[in-house]
Amino acid sequence: MTPTTSVALDPRGLEKLRTEANQTPDKAIRGAAKQFETLFINQLLKSMRDASPQDGIMDSEQTRMYTGMLDQQLAQAMSARGVGLADVMVKQLSKGSGSAAAQAAGVVAPPLNLTGGAPRNQQPVQPAAPAVEPMPEKPVGMTGKAKAFIDKMWPHAVQAAKATGLPAHFIIGQAALESGWGTRQIKDADGTNSHNLFGIKAGRSWDGDVAAIKTTEYIKGVKQKVVDKFRSYASYGEAFMDYANMLKSNPRYSQVLEAGNDPHAFAKGLQKAGYATDPAYASKLTRIITGSVMRSGLSA
Repeated sequence: MTPTTSVALDPRGLEKLRTEANQTPDKAIRGAAKQFETLFINQLLKSMRDASPQDGIMDSEQTRMYTGMLDQQLAQAMSARGVGLADVMVKQLSKGSGSAAAQAAGVVAPPLNLTGGAPRNQQPVQPAAPAVEPMPEKPVGMTGKAKAFIDKMWPHAVQAAKATGLPAHFIIGQAALESGWGTRQIKDADGTNSHNLFGIKAGRSWDGDVAAIKTTEYIKGVKQKVVDKFRSYASYGEAFMDYANMLKSNPRYSQVLEAGNDPHAFAKGLQKAGYATDPAYASKLTRIITGSVMRSGLSA
């Protein structure tokens, strides 16, 4: 298997590139350039996937894993035909001949770390905490059901944000996760919309209307379908304010309210407080809040 057809980031392929950098520099340049082109295409495909909601009824962690594997193969196939990036890199790197080839294959520069640990004889570099960019007054320029959902719920999210001190798009993001951007809303027995976008259950203290539905819970780490009771509201505005009141009145959500503008702290705080039983709840919520679907309005 040659460097141009081996899987991107394959350690054996990279080692072969390093060897070729000393023996046949020109060939190593082409191999390294093709590897980079493959990675670049794969990242483009990943960005395209992230640009659309992935919380439909047929979506799961398993489907996303296999979709990622498919994208890797598509990137390989597209890179084999070439999109022009590798040719440009070869032209630039060839000016330095052997030294450029060695750097491209990771011989002169520190080797690419594929194991998760620090390269040999090199101290690990701690990644800087990602900067949290402020959201605009209202995300704009979005399309499809996500835009329609945000446009409809934004005024209610703003009111809940004022009551809790949380960013409005954090609240919108959780409503989107719980309801599939409004496509999986809880309904009463007669089919009436409960307006419960946050999946808040009806405990003993709840004296309002109730909607009993079959839902997914993780019991001792095992995914199961159970019938449970959820609160039913007269309007979305009422649902958002009840959500805000629940966060403020329950001490276990104190860390959530202290998250500020950090979406990771907000999502992890909710999971730690036991808001949901899904072990991947925090990661799913963080992806929605920081994903391109939510943040596409920044470029508009």
